[in-house]
Amino acid sequence: MGYPEDALAEDEELLLHRHPHWKMLLLPAVTFLLATAVAGFASGFAENKLDGSALTVVLVVVLVLWLGLVGWRCVAPFLSWKFTHFIVTDRRVLIRQGVMTHTGIDIPMGRISNVQFRHGLLDRMLRTGTLVIVSSSDDPLEFDDIPDVQRVHSLLYHQVFDAMDLHREQEREDPRGDADTGKGW
Repeated sequence: MGYPEDALAEDEELLLHRHPHWKMLLLPAVTFLLATAVAGFASGFAENKLDGSALTVVLVVVLVLWLGLVGWRCVAPFLSWKFTHFIVTDRRVLIRQGVMTHTGIDIPMGRISNVQFRHGLLDRMLRTGTLVIVSSSDDPLEFDDIPDVQRVHSLLYHQVFDAMDLHREQEREDPRGDADTGKGW
């Protein structure tokens, strides 16, 4: 059993599991290409102009700078993308993120009072956007770069609507809100 199935309750149904949109990896990919090109150019230039221990020092410096830049601007954003999960089940919305330090938010469907989305022209072309979830007592939570945000919005709206209907049915069955204790009184 893999993630996110191991985060679910026994009878909870997984409806959606997404990572952020791939557009957040575009800048790291361009950075990787440019850093590699500049490092290759600098190494080639150094080989033509230097020799011996000076060449070795320059190549080591270029390599260390390249590794530092790639690790900071490429590997870290990729790991952030890979270890960020947006999950919708039939009972709740889960957001999990982090590699070393994990953080998570669980929002029960019955607590969600409003679901919104927004996306500009570029986001519409890439089929992504920001999802805004308002729960009954908290400030709105915004989740950027949700792939296919309109479909996710619709799914959440229907799940919240179904949860509200279930709650109303339970209130009709027991208008006092008392649970049946089985004692008959």
